[in-house]
Amino acid sequence: MRFGVTRRMIMIVLSCLTMEGAMAQSVDLGNGFMDHGVATPISNHRGTVAALDGNGEPVVLAWLSDHRSTYSLLMVNALTGEYEQFETPVMGDSPFASILASNGRFYTHYASTFMEFDPVKRAFTFVEKTVPRVAMAMTEGDDGTIWAATYPDSAVASYNPQTGQFRDYGSLYKQNWAQYPRDVAVDDKGWVYFGIGNTASQIIILNPETGEATPVVPEEERAHGRCPLWRGVDGKVYGKNADQWYEMYEGVARKIDADPGVAHKQIIADTQNLFYRDFPTGHKLVSLNLVDRQLAIETPEGETTTHEFDYTSEGAHSMGMAAASDGTIVGGTAFPMRFFSYDPRTDQWINRPAYGQWNTVAPAERLFYIGGYGGGFLLEWDPRRPWVDTVKGDPKSNPRYLTEVTPTIHRPHDLLVHPDGRHVILAGTPGYGWTGGGLLFWDRKTDTQEVLTHEQLIQDQSVQSMVALPHGELLCGTTISAGTGGEVKAEVAELFILDTETRRIKWREVFEGATNISDMILAPSGLVYGVVNSQRFFVFAPATRRVIFERDLTEEFGPTNWQQGPRIFVKAPGDRIFMLFQAGIAEINTAPHSHEITMLAASPVTIGPGGDYLDGRIYFGSGSHVYSWPVPE
Repeated sequence: MRFGVTRRMIMIVLSCLTMEGAMAQSVDLGNGFMDHGVATPISNHRGTVAALDGNGEPVVLAWLSDHRSTYSLLMVNALTGEYEQFETPVMGDSPFASILASNGRFYTHYASTFMEFDPVKRAFTFVEKTVPRVAMAMTEGDDGTIWAATYPDSAVASYNPQTGQFRDYGSLYKQNWAQYPRDVAVDDKGWVYFGIGNTASQIIILNPETGEATPVVPEEERAHGRCPLWRGVDGKVYGKNADQWYEMYEGVARKIDADPGVAHKQIIADTQNLFYRDFPTGHKLVSLNLVDRQLAIETPEGETTTHEFDYTSEGAHSMGMAAASDGTIVGGTAFPMRFFSYDPRTDQWINRPAYGQWNTVAPAERLFYIGGYGGGFLLEWDPRRPWVDTVKGDPKSNPRYLTEVTPTIHRPHDLLVHPDGRHVILAGTPGYGWTGGGLLFWDRKTDTQEVLTHEQLIQDQSVQSMVALPHGELLCGTTISAGTGGEVKAEVAELFILDTETRRIKWREVFEGATNISDMILAPSGLVYGVVNSQRFFVFAPATRRVIFERDLTEEFGPTNWQQGPRIFVKAPGDRIFMLFQAGIAEINTAPHSHEITMLAASPVTIGPGGDYLDGRIYFGSGSHVYSWPVPE
């Protein structure tokens, strides 16, 4: 299916929203809910290549993703800027690997679907359901067969465009953690090899005829990280596990002493960062700017020409957001990583490039702190000062880069500005393939840090939520989730109290049935409200260190909202506390012995990332939009 056939079909609203100070044109949805528009009206490319169309003209092909996942393939004529979009056969996921094959066709594999796009026919010409779920690596054999190695269970699929033969080999190397086969190669005899990364490295040899899969690396030699491998111009495949090199040919692997120094066979394939620039016509792709919707091409004579194009988008996925000291709602988006600010007083948006993915945010007096993915970074932003794009080591940046603590924290889940006025504390899960996160204590006065690992806290777990208690105590709730692709080793999440002076645990207790303690907040009474597994509401009494009340919310309210850094609880003036559910907004009766929860309003959209209170309204995200609802008196 095609849509957006000509560049004249310009989405005026989205184009306007990319400008600073653009009007949001908020829409009344009824029952007090307002839709303030798309936070970041931009899509992200998930692989871009220079190719030829049926007329032999150079075209740019790019997989486009917005908050819905990869929804279309964009084709832009490099000579004219004329564009077309082709709706993808599936949505619900995005490519992590693509390949421009020697036949000129563009392939990918995601959402358990293998697909071929032919720019000559301007259509998807082969689509096949396959093993779950997403190709982490793709390659082409000498006979033109396209190979895909997939996450999460090291499955393999192949397609021969000449014969039309498709084969699903199924999962070849299951472990009790998600597998990341980040490299795949085929020797000149047709044997297939793929390297697994993250938790424990491995190289697998696949006999394409029998489907038999054989691991290469002995268990005792497996290491954390990936096993890179490649096809050499000599027809063999080479790889490396830790410090050990391998030469592989005709299904046999042998150890070699050093880098073989063999040149790689050129195959136009890569991760979502694939950006292949060279057209067969001699033109070169300089840039594809999806923000400004401009394409820059270098001619064979060395001149650069720029063309405007357009595309449809529903906007990037909104992440954490909160009220800033300048009276705006501020947050970030994922893919692309952007900053947004909405001013309710003027109904205007600002949208800018952001440093990384803003997983969790926390206002602090006049400042604003951000904990982000990847790298587990911490930023400090002053809304009163001019914006200066973040650069590591540049103190003039605003937001200012403070630190990062990967692999201890790679994907932040909570950020706390401590009431001592001095510390900011960051929590989250670790790097890819690791188990057990930690805590970052950042000293705002000295610009120094202290990092506690999971060995110093709760072994094999990560902190998901935090509450500052009186007398220098920090209440933490954990998650058993490992880093992405890591091995889950713990069975039950825990609550624990940390002495912030000594950095030692004073108390800990297993929370039965919990895999994560999603979010917590300190109530006016001194009690702590929390949510387990997005389903169970609980009340914790710090004085007695007991959970004094529990209630399953699923049947009555459904699950709470969820995000990598969830903001389920929202404080409002008058010591009022609200809860965000996917289906609506509720209020907690904060009387010490009540704990009653009342649903106040059913949301017209599914509430995603949690939000904040500002000037009588609760703001929250859903998909790519920012919404609000008035707090009743």
